[in-house]
Amino acid sequence: MKIVVQKFGGTSVKDEESRRHALRHIKNAIADGYKTIVVVSAMGRKGDPYATDTLLSLVQSGEALINKRETDLLLSCGEVISSVVFTNMLRQEGISATSLTGAQAGFRTNNDHTNAKIIDMKCARLLSELEHHDAVVVAGFQGAAKNGDVTTIGRGGSDTSAAALGAALNSEWIDIFTDVEGIMTADPRIAEKARPLSVVTYTEVCNMAYQGAKVIHPRAVEIAMQSKIPIRIRSTYSDSPGTLVTTINRNSRGTDIKERPVTGIAHVPNVTQIKVVAKKDQYNLQSEVFKAMANEGISVDFINIYPNGVTYTVTEEMTERAISVLKDLGHEPNFEKACAKVSVVGAGMQGVPGVASKIVTALSEQGIRILQSADSHTTIWVLVKQADLAKAVNALHGAFHLEKDAAEYEKKDL
Repeated sequence: MKIVVQKFGGTSVKDEESRRHALRHIKNAIADGYKTIVVVSAMGRKGDPYATDTLLSLVQSGEALINKRETDLLLSCGEVISSVVFTNMLRQEGISATSLTGAQAGFRTNNDHTNAKIIDMKCARLLSELEHHDAVVVAGFQGAAKNGDVTTIGRGGSDTSAAALGAALNSEWIDIFTDVEGIMTADPRIAEKARPLSVVTYTEVCNMAYQGAKVIHPRAVEIAMQSKIPIRIRSTYSDSPGTLVTTINRNSRGTDIKERPVTGIAHVPNVTQIKVVAKKDQYNLQSEVFKAMANEGISVDFINIYPNGVTYTVTEEMTERAISVLKDLGHEPNFEKACAKVSVVGAGMQGVPGVASKIVTALSEQGIRILQSADSHTTIWVLVKQADLAKAVNALHGAFHLEKDAAEYEKKDL
């Protein structure tokens, strides 16, 4: 039995017209001889009747008295409704289909409600249903703990559901359908010349997702990467092949893709830079600061550690709390609000001289001040003022010729 997994996000199942476009992709897969597992998100976005955030708003007015276990019961309803509506539509089109909750499809999780982790996949029921049906529609974003409680697996959970099913059942590939043509070289709302990428490595797309690109959840990419299941990120509304995420190119299975020095530019807006200097004869500053942030539930990012100080960023929403905590410890932190983190991502930059130089030159030529920087094997980060975000993204996009397709990279000198 040849299996493919197709995941449709909230915008892809939000209304009858969108679901008709999704239906066409399912029909094509079945016509090509594949048994199709369809993973669906809740229908629409906040404001739509059955969207996850709409359901959550039902208990957020006034004092919320339900716990996380009961919150999961509520949140799981959106995907269940979506799966039944979608199954009904498939049957109306003459397709043999059935629907399953996440638990029925085999997702076994820990009991960390609202952010559960998948610990096992028990897919016997799902495989049995595939023997009798051409399509099985699975409610994404959810599973069941050992005691039978319904759990949800956090934001981006339907992507993770699709990847886990693809890995567990050794599917031919995983299609992630969304409202864009694939992964772009940068956010097209900011980068004037952003273009779709035809193929990227797992590592590249993972880094781009962690650094602000929102097309696919990085947990899903990591699961697929471990099992070497190709992912295709495609538009629900077209027949475009979209972006292939893999370790191999499209021409020859088993060979590495050609690595570009830089694949794309990602960004995270609305962050605050915080600098803390050690007090006289203090040697535990870094430990003290990060322990205090953790105790307050404040997530820190973009960390630079020095012998007598530390610099890091927090989200705009956490700024005042973070500053208050530091002052309570006797520090007088310096902070810079309204910043943005810009990330230059590329699997091929490791060992290539000149990448950092080109970044600095491109930004300085535009009069953009770099507030902070860091790097890894595949990513270089810079912190700039929020007001310079669009200019910085476009400058870097142009500096690395990302408007050109992959074949033309080799014609360009760094």
